[in-house]
Amino acid sequence: MSTIRITKQFSFETGHALYGYDGKCRNVHGHSYKLHVTVIGTPISDANNVKFGMVIDFTDLKKIVKDEIVDVFDHATVFNKNTPHVELAKELKDRGHNVLLVDYQPTSEMMIIDFAIKIKNKLPSYVQLHSLKLQETDSSYAQWFASDNS
Repeated sequence: MSTIRITKQFSFETGHALYGYDGKCRNVHGHSYKLHVTVIGTPISDANNVKFGMVIDFTDLKKIVKDEIVDVFDHATVFNKNTPHVELAKELKDRGHNVLLVDYQPTSEMMIIDFAIKIKNKLPSYVQLHSLKLQETDSSYAQWFASDNS
């Protein structure tokens, strides 16, 4: 049986600020992110399996990514919890805003590493995460490949 890669795209809106950065992104701002998730595997060959012919049901992949990333990051503001932005985060939370404090600088590069770990931990054993593409703007994106991170 052939090895197949399948990809599903997700969209979410997230705000962030890069503490200590020397450009405009030190200010709180947001992006309309697009996340492309590609997994790799062999289509299920058991004709009695309801998922016969699939590497993974797109619905199952959607549930994993929505639960772990989209529903968490959508319309949230992300700050590195190890910076003075925690004061701003507390103020926003107290006013009812959705704020995420993470252990990293919330760049596309660091977010995609976080996303890769979260998705890999939820995939069934017979499916591997092949790659991620996190598009921050129409012309800027970060990519993660399993082959680069083994």
